[in-house]
Amino acid sequence: MAEIFSDEDTTRLFQLVHMFQRSALLHMGYIPDQNGNKYYDLAEAKEAIDLLSMLQNKTKGNLNDRETQLLRSVISELQLQFTRAPAMKRQSDDDLVKSETIRETFANPRDGPVEDVSANIEEE
Repeated sequence: MAEIFSDEDTTRLFQLVHMFQRSALLHMGYIPDQNGNKYYDLAEAKEAIDLLSMLQNKTKGNLNDRETQLLRSVISELQLQFTRAPAMKRQSDDDLVKSETIRETFANPRDGPVEDVSANIEEE
């Protein structure tokens, strides 16, 4: 990362930005933690985004154009992902329910859902 930024302080600033970005994405359920678990806590995600916005306001006038644009881009992307997170969570929950149904069907085939095709044969 050091070759991208002009000095050590800028590198450290964007390490901090990346840390908050990762926290927000983690709490929106977009990325798993180191153990593979996914979380969904929009309040924590919003807090990370708000902290980045505060950092943007407090550093106004102290960053060069490239740094300002990079920080603005990170915040904008997180805000967009924040608006999409509830729909992604619903889809993930629906997929989990379907997966559990399939898993249960294979574990206990006699108790699983059954499609009755005998009625169609008798009607023909």
